[in-house]
Amino acid sequence: MRFAKPVTAMDLRTALKNGIAKLREAGVPSFTLAAELLLLHVLVRDRTWIYSHPEEEVSVQDAERYFALIARRAGGEPTQHLTGKQEFWGLEFEVTPDVLIPRPETEHVIEVALDRLAGRELRAGRPQKSDGTGLRIADIGTGCGCMAIALAKELPAATIYATDISFPAIKVAGRNAIRHGCGDRFHLMLSNLLEGFTGDARRLPPVDLPFIPTRSSGLLDLIVSNPPYIGRREAATLMREVRDYEPEIALYGGEEGYEIYADLITESAALLKSGGILVLELGHNSLPAVQPLLDAPTWTNVGVTNDLAGVPRVLSADRL
Repeated sequence: MRFAKPVTAMDLRTALKNGIAKLREAGVPSFTLAAELLLLHVLVRDRTWIYSHPEEEVSVQDAERYFALIARRAGGEPTQHLTGKQEFWGLEFEVTPDVLIPRPETEHVIEVALDRLAGRELRAGRPQKSDGTGLRIADIGTGCGCMAIALAKELPAATIYATDISFPAIKVAGRNAIRHGCGDRFHLMLSNLLEGFTGDARRLPPVDLPFIPTRSSGLLDLIVSNPPYIGRREAATLMREVRDYEPEIALYGGEEGYEIYADLITESAALLKSGGILVLELGHNSLPAVQPLLDAPTWTNVGVTNDLAGVPRVLSADRL
């Protein structure tokens, strides 16, 4: 989308007002926030500075850059792809078109995982707050690495494994791990689900992080995953920002959307220690199809956690 009017120097208030108006006209969701974030990105400033200096002049060069990004956002490109970043769990992550953009609702997976780990420590008579000493944690389908890195920051003595079937995604996760100081205990695997733990992992080209050798079953204390859970039959109903710009491999879990969970749960049962914990993010309508997969004698203490919109978002269970 192009805006034909020539760009001139203007003050911050005018630039932001015009950016908001163009995004509103294009029907962009959260248009005010998007316009703000793009202006912050161009000027390398924070929100406080911008709103405390409304009369500050924006140069022609910066205004041209800003309105070029506004045009791309109006055309459907996600704000996060334009800025190259997204916040998750209070941390800033690099995101690219190769990874799913982290969503706020995925933070519920971290909350449930930490709560379950704390409960396990309490039942064992140990301090409820743990630094993760001795814990082995795997994030399956790590994408940009946001869940794995959030857990690494909360449990600084834990060993973290992160798998993904996409090598471009693994590279993004590796850069984020290094950025957040987790590289010394953050192991990346190019793997379909958990196959890499039983001998099918591929040795990665250099990504400045160690390669994890083949491991045997009974390894892990915690498995978390935000797997692809959108049905391909739902593609036409998705917002264009999602359908046209986010990676299909991270979006679609089959025709119905929940097909991937059966293999994920079966493989997790084989790789969790007794007392290990499984925490999965769910699609908006996948609970009826997925929860019965945990009815097997292998699992106990099955729980469902709703997100802030009341949608069943997280399914969790303990390995017997």
